[in-house]
Amino acid sequence: MQSQDLDVLRQALHWVSAEQAAWLCTVVSTVGSSPRPVGTILACDTAGNAIGSLSGGCVEEDLLARLASGEFNTGRPETVEYGVSADENERLGLPCGGRLRVLVQGLNLQADRSWLQEAVAALESRRCVLRRLAMNTGETRIEGVQRFAELTFDERELQQCFGPQMRMLLVGAGQLAQSLAELALAMDYQVLVTDPRAQALAQWQGPAVELIQGMPDDVVRQRADDPFAIIITLTHDPRIDDMALMEALLTEAWYVGALGSQKTTQKRLQRLRDLELPDAAIARLHAPVGLAIGSKTPVEIAVAIMAEITSLRRLR
Repeated sequence: MQSQDLDVLRQALHWVSAEQAAWLCTVVSTVGSSPRPVGTILACDTAGNAIGSLSGGCVEEDLLARLASGEFNTGRPETVEYGVSADENERLGLPCGGRLRVLVQGLNLQADRSWLQEAVAALESRRCVLRRLAMNTGETRIEGVQRFAELTFDERELQQCFGPQMRMLLVGAGQLAQSLAELALAMDYQVLVTDPRAQALAQWQGPAVELIQGMPDDVVRQRADDPFAIIITLTHDPRIDDMALMEALLTEAWYVGALGSQKTTQKRLQRLRDLELPDAAIARLHAPVGLAIGSKTPVEIAVAIMAEITSLRRLR
């Protein structure tokens, strides 16, 4: 679930709509050290233009040359393996022992424009979809799904989920939000920062993100009520944080966290109970937010938060 998937699919749709020959390449399996995970995609055209990455540059040049030579112009999807020998690893610059299998799918206007349009529209509206590619015919179908699932592949069919970019809503425009926004952007999250205090937003010195002045419960409801949202309260002011949490814990947001010490957290949990929030909703709260790594500075706390979120995403 990355924004780059949407960029790749958009460009593939552009090439197909312009009646240009193009390919969509997908990492379908890896062994050992691999520069990119399973599910990573790349699109390219006959002129050698490409968007996305399969290996951080290790195999792209070789694959593009083979595509341009017509090696994969068979009219059906094909697979190619890299890293099958130590000599090839050394030639391509793959990590020691690394091996990856890439599925190459030729794209054309008549057969592929429709599903690409469906996939792009779904991601733009923050919906998750499943791509089903029949290996014997090259036919692709798109289905709406509720949850993201890992890629599966066999000799008959590829099944690959595409999901929208994870959206992180930070409540409170302080120094910690600035550090957290920097890390989150670098890790391909969309970041929004909200604060009801105009002065706090006016003093923002963090990266270029969308700043929203408004009541936190309203912003949570309007901008972060979906399974691909992360909501974190950071103000230390219960009048702001509790208002956001009361709404956040009842949304579909995947992760809800709150900054504070253990003592502060216990008081917060009691306030939420006093407000008659359901126990199941309160149990969703990650507080104190972040891994317990002894962090003290804003950057260290931001690292602890992103580490916890990354760990949870991998486990999921």
